[in-house]
Amino acid sequence: MTTSRGYSAQKDNHAKRLRRIEGQVRGIAKMIDDDKYCIDILTQISAVNSALRSVALSLLDEHLDHCVTRAVAEGGDEADRKLAEASAAIARLVRS
Repeated sequence: MTTSRGYSAQKDNHAKRLRRIEGQVRGIAKMIDDDKYCIDILTQISAVNSALRSVALSLLDEHLDHCVTRAVAEGGDEADRKLAEASAAIARLVRS
């Protein structure tokens, strides 16, 4: 049995975005190898951080819409666990 995840409908989109980010990170490594200007490298790092944050927020939104909503509708311990899990994920995102 395959478990449906909240991001399943957007899986290909997320994978494409992450491959693009991966290319950006390789580009940053090349910039360092090529002794590029510090500020230009920092600008690219900022862009990668922003892109990752965007993917993370999208995944969080999908988790809330799918996993947490379903657990809350069913109630019980699973609802409490999913809410605590979502709260911890939000806290990690805010700290990063």
